[in-house]
Parts: sequence; C-alpha cells; structure tokens
Amino acid sequence: MPTTIWAVTGPTAGGKSALALALAQRNGGEILSCDSMQVYRGMDIGTAKPTACEQAAVPHHLIDLVDPLDAFSCADYVRLADAAIEAVTASGRKPVFCGGTGLYLDAVIRGLASQEIETDEGIRQELAAIAAGEGPEKLHEMLRAADPEAAQSIHPNNIKRVIRALEIYRATGKTKTETDRLSVGGGYRYDPRVIGIRYESRELLNRRIGERVDRMMVEGLPEETEKLLRAGVFSRNRTAAQAIGYKELIGYIEGSISREQAVEDLKQATRRYAKRQMTWFKARPYVQWVTADEEGRERPFESILTEAERILFG
Repeated sequence: MPTTIWAVTGPTAGGKSALALALAQRNGGEILSCDSMQVYRGMDIGTAKPTACEQAAVPHHLIDLVDPLDAFSCADYVRLADAAIEAVTASGRKPVFCGGTGLYLDAVIRGLASQEIETDEGIRQELAAIAAGEGPEKLHEMLRAADPEAAQSIHPNNIKRVIRALEIYRATGKTKTETDRLSVGGGYRYDPRVIGIRYESRELLNRRIGERVDRMMVEGLPEETEKLLRAGVFSRNRTAAQAIGYKELIGYIEGSISREQAVEDLKQATRRYAKRQMTWFKARPYVQWVTADEEGRERPFESILTEAERILFG
C-alpha cells in the first residue's frame, strides 16, 4: 500500500498557506513546501515564504535548501521530498504539501518522466569515458543489468540513448522504464489526498493578488530584488531569473520604469500565472476542489477548513 501524502494547492494568493497550516496543526501534520522558488535562500518576500512565526507553529520542510546561485532541478526536489516524506511519516506525523508548483507535486506523486530528469554532468562524462575506453557494448551491458527493458529497445551503437538511460538510473535510483511507465500510465508513487482551492469570482482572486503585491512592496520586495540583482543571481540562475515577483521590478531598480508601472506589471504577471496554475491543476485527476468564495464573497475560513478536512481525512 503506497504511503499517503496530503496536499493543498491552487492559484497564487488563494490562501493555500493558511489552510495547510491549520490542517497540519489540527491533524498532526508537518508542512512540505511545494514551491520551486522557496528552495532558494534569501528569496523570501518575493516567494511568500512562510514566516518565522508560521515555521515555529508547525515544522516546515523543503525551504531554504540551496543558495540562489546554485542549480536546482525537479529531480533534486523529488529526491529531497521523498526523504522528507519518509522522515515525517516515520515520526508518526502527516506530510502535508503546500504550494503552487504543479510540476513538482506531480513529479512526487507520479514520478518524473525520463525526459524531465536532469542529471549531473559528471555522470555523463564518466559513462562517455567508459564507451570510449571499453566500447559501446560494455555500456550496453551495464544497461542490460540495470534496465533490461530499456536495453532491449536501444541499440548498443546508440551511445547517446544508452548513456541517457543509465544517467536516469544513476541519478534517481529508478530505471527509465519505470519512470516512463509511471508518467504515461498514470501510476502513483504515493496515495495522494489533494485539495485544490478555487475561486468562482475572478475579480475576488485578482483583488487578493493585488493586495498581496502591495503588501510585498511594503515589506521590502524592491530591496530584496536589488540585493539579489547585485549578487548576480538573475544573470547566473535562469530559474531564479524567471521568478515572478523579481523580474518585474528590475526595470524599476535600474531606473527604466516607474515604481507604479513595476507594481502594475507584477500584478498582471501574477494574475496570468494564477490562470496557468488553474489550467494545470484542473487537468490533474487527483485534485479535489474546495471553492473559497460564495456569491462574490470569501467564505468563512472555518467553513473552508471543515470542508477540506472532510475531503482529506474523511
């Protein structure tokens, strides 16, 4: 029987963090962040990272894992998430994922498709050296031992594909055959209990997004962005450079646009991101939805919490 994991997801500024925190507090859970930007140290305000008070109330995992100049992949996240799930469940607690990075959550639940797995360049060079020194048949023999099905479908002289299949096995501990089967076949690595927060009123969600951006600006988002910019983060880390909440402010910091224009650009980019998130999660069959508004007004939080508990915990 697969290990059960719980999750709260949905659009940015939708209220995921407050709901996940309450669910964890009331049901013996610990929070596992599912945000591709919260893994970076020093990127706090722009990623809406949980506050020190929130982290003190409930243990949080998968936050502040690497410096923003370091590379970090979805495969890295899955590896660390698996370890966190094991540690939390071993302590008798419930792993409650919280965040809006759909690819990361999907990869934990279903496994990475082989084409999505990034590997260490050192692995690739080591395998290429074996092929050059001992011949492609030696490399194919290694693949037959690790992943017989993949070896059967890949010709020994197709060194690039043989290396790639071995890379996947070396990097993840799972074969290319297994990762592809999980991805295409829809198999789950865990038993997922996932709540998605949604809003019937687009205007209400957009208002929440606007309020959130205004709050971030007051809390020091321009100063945080400038610090990261001066450290070379956005020029050296492509992932960080695309983070909503920072790239929209660079023009303001450099003096090419006004503060007002930067704020409006950030609000618009966040609204578009929220729409993309909803499109992604609506296509995931494991998500069960809780509507956070009613007739254009936010529902009482206790009502949302009670419904979420009923769905997640029966």
